Amino acid sequence: MSDCIFCKIANHEVKARIAFENDRVIAFHDLFPAAPVHLLIIPKAHFSTLNEVPAEQAGLLGELMTTAVQLAKELNLAEDGYRLVMNCNANGGQSVYHIHLHLLGGRKLTWPPG
Repeated sequence: MSDCIFCKIANHEVKARIAFENDRVIAFHDLFPAAPVHLLIIPKAHFSTLNEVPAEQAGLLGELMTTAVQLAKELNLAEDGYRLVMNCNANGGQSVYHIHLHLLGGRKLTWPPG
């Protein structure tokens, strides 16, 4: 999608602090972090919401998760713990309509967040 900010980041049309990239997934630092470590992990393919991801793309969703785990280990978050969050649509808290997984860590995270 030409107006999607995350597509523009994935296509290197907009600068971002990239933490990881391969041919299907890119991870970058959130501009408005909610924790000391706050990365966004997105597929390069555009899906507006989780509801749009077809079942045959389950492997891509798994790759988002395994990328998050890999990054958590590299950033020394794995032992103490971290949070993964994916929001879907407005009532779920989604603000950018390109699916993305939040990796949060670096401090004790409470629930509900705040």
